[in-house]
Amino acid sequence: MPQLIYVADDEKHIRDLIQTFLESEGYRVKTFSDGYSVSEAVNRQMPDLLILDIMMPGEDGLSICANIRKKSSIPIIIVSAKDTPMDRVTGIMLGSDDYLTKPFLPLELTARVKALFRRSHMSSEEKDPEADAYYCGNMTLRPLERKVYINDEAFPVTPTEYSFLNCLIQQKEAAVSKTKLLEQVWGCQGIPGETRMPDDLVKRLRKKLKQRNS
Repeated sequence: MPQLIYVADDEKHIRDLIQTFLESEGYRVKTFSDGYSVSEAVNRQMPDLLILDIMMPGEDGLSICANIRKKSSIPIIIVSAKDTPMDRVTGIMLGSDDYLTKPFLPLELTARVKALFRRSHMSSEEKDPEADAYYCGNMTLRPLERKVYINDEAFPVTPTEYSFLNCLIQQKEAAVSKTKLLEQVWGCQGIPGETRMPDDLVKRLRKKLKQRNS
């Protein structure tokens, strides 16, 4: 069955535009005009990916993102006209996997959706999870499960956080440039204005680790 995407935005022409382009790629799309309706829909059925505007009637997109992160690691993309550094940092810190600024090219959004799904789903190769684990100190990454463990206890991460840690841990003996991280984790080759994303993600992971150890 095609992957299900929820799109929440209070501007009808943007909802319709996103829906048209995503459905042309074979995705199932449901749209919502306010925060309450998309939150209710998520409670009834969790989608495979969520696209959220920040400023909406009812519950705002950042609050929805933070609430979903308490119970799910589904990919979340924030789409907003707000583009200050603090807005972008806040979106990443609250758990979004990507942040796209309006106005945007529908093809760019579609490309980011595809990149997130690629990071979210592994190929179904039959491998021994123990043999394919990566270790760094007290942290273990198991690629077959796409899960992270700290001191053998599960550490919840989003698809982007997992890809970020996986990229670093496989090259733990070498420095990894922001350019390489942007290309391998976010698929942002040649896209301007995205150089802060690795920094913002590191801040979010440090905060999660601090909360876990407190």
